[in-house]
Amino acid sequence: MPLKTLLLITASLAIAGSTSPNLRAQGPAPTPPMGWNSWNHFAGKVTDADVRSAADAMVSSGMRDAGYVYVNVDDTWEGTRDAQGVIHSNDKFPDMKALGDYIHSKGLKFGIYSSPGPKTCAGYEASYGHEEQDAKTYASWGVDYLKYDLCSFGGIMKKADDANGGGTAAGYKLMIAAYKKMGDALKATGRPIVYSLCQYGVDDVWVWGPSVGAQLWRTTDDINDSYGRMITIGLGQSGLNSYAGHGHWNDPDMLEVGNGKMTTDEYKTHMSLWALLAAPLLAGNDLSKMSDTDKSILMNREVIAIDQDKLGVQAKQVYQHGDFSAWAKPLSGGRVAVGLINTSWSVRDLSVALKELGLTGSVKAHDVWAGKDLGTVTGTLSARIPKHGVALFVLTK
Repeated sequence: MPLKTLLLITASLAIAGSTSPNLRAQGPAPTPPMGWNSWNHFAGKVTDADVRSAADAMVSSGMRDAGYVYVNVDDTWEGTRDAQGVIHSNDKFPDMKALGDYIHSKGLKFGIYSSPGPKTCAGYEASYGHEEQDAKTYASWGVDYLKYDLCSFGGIMKKADDANGGGTAAGYKLMIAAYKKMGDALKATGRPIVYSLCQYGVDDVWVWGPSVGAQLWRTTDDINDSYGRMITIGLGQSGLNSYAGHGHWNDPDMLEVGNGKMTTDEYKTHMSLWALLAAPLLAGNDLSKMSDTDKSILMNREVIAIDQDKLGVQAKQVYQHGDFSAWAKPLSGGRVAVGLINTSWSVRDLSVALKELGLTGSVKAHDVWAGKDLGTVTGTLSARIPKHGVALFVLTK
């Protein structure tokens, strides 16, 4: 076992008081969370009105009924602390309790953002030294989800490392303790709040994430609305499947579907791959301006069912050669979801042997995006796939 991984496991278990590296947090996310986050489209310009509009659109578009329930306010909502140290929102968000009440009145859930460091990524007030106080405040506002972003805590980690003669072990231990401090504070409120670590995948967060009370953790740096970035992140999740399951999910970052810089086929690949990965499905577009195509991708019930399948298994990359990769995700009922991904710049006729998918004999195949049964397949699963496209199937013995 690599020394780095051993150090991380040892530190996380010592903090958690656990004797098993297989510790799993069950918490309030038995399936990957689904919802919307303000950052990808609105970034630092987001306002109370934007968030209310998103909540309205989630209902009117049918997204809520398709399973999207979290309405998450990302960075730049924060104001200053009062004399007692209580955090208040800024002028863009005049009343966070009222905003939470509005979101809840729509049958939705309310998410918020902070950092374990002194400042957020955008330089606003964060939770360092006020973890218990902030957790109580969030609970009083009716918060159901916290995204906790590493950002300025990196400087604290570096000071700890420098004080201990260099290396990174001291910083790792301090970081894990900081994340656990907020995890404990959220739990102490008595309110079931989903705890999402935005930690960019550094230091093998998937190893220790459950031990600090988290239900999901970022496995990668930020996504953006480009095919190259999206596919690099998606395919880079290979090998992490053993760390995902009920109540604990690998998070390859939010969806870019509908933000306009990828083609329809590329967005279908994005949505398919995230569903196969049992990833959180957090839309990041302007929900008030969705096209029918955007809606058809984000609200495809069969794709969502793959992501939310009750078996709770993340797909494994079972085949990769050149511009072609195949992913298989076991589903409940003995079924298997299969994604064939073409990363080339041309249409390709691609196939994969059923034995590569762990299947023998013949299977019944269903084309998910076409919404049609293909009959019986024996030996090889094949498809003509557009450039940067995907073929997504559900196979049944």
